[in-house]
Order: sequence, then C-alpha cells, then structure tokens
Amino acid sequence: DKLNDLLELLPEHDLPEDLKSKHCKRCVVVGSGGILHGSELGQLLNQFDIVIRLNDAPVQGYTDHVGNKTTIRMTYPEGAPLSEHEYPPASLFVAVLFKSVDFNWLQAIIKNETL
Repeated sequence: DKLNDLLELLPEHDLPEDLKSKHCKRCVVVGSGGILHGSELGQLLNQFDIVIRLNDAPVQGYTDHVGNKTTIRMTYPEGAPLSEHEYPPASLFVAVLFKSVDFNWLQAIIKNETL
C-alpha cells in the first residue's frame, strides 16, 4: 500500500531522450571501493558510451583515476553522495529502494518533508 501511495505522488516520466537514444555498445560500472585510486584510467573510462556509478563513488578530486563522465548514478538513499557536484545535470539518478526506511526517505523527498 505504501509503495502504491508513493507511486501515485510521482509524475509519470520516461528515460531522458538523450539516454533513451544511446546504444550501449561499451558500458562500465564504477563502484565506490577505491580500487581505481592511483590507476590513472580516467580518460579511458570517459570513452565508454555509458558510465554507471554506484553509491557514493566520488568523482571530484579523482578524475585522473575515475574519469568525470557519469551517465547514471545508482544508489540506495544512505549511500548517496552528499555533494551536489556528484550529480551532473545531464546524468540520471536512480534510487534503489529495498527497505521500509528507503520508502520513508522517498516520501520525505517527494513531499519536501523532514526525515
């Protein structure tokens, strides 16, 4: 019931046109474990068609190692980056909700409430 109530509050929408029209020939998923630190793979990662970043994997200050392209940022609410710089305007944010507190978070965001 709670999920249905939340879905009714959300505007209907689809993927952004620029993302919908992309063909994912070469995709990469960048996690937040720090394994890329010191790798200097940033330029290579930026060449992928789609760059999916997980959780709070930082970009700012690490672009030489992790690149600066973010097509999709996927995270659960408490794993979301706190810096607004980690959410480029042209990227898509995907909230992964799986616990009841995650749905409380979504409701607070939608209704502009304090959680």
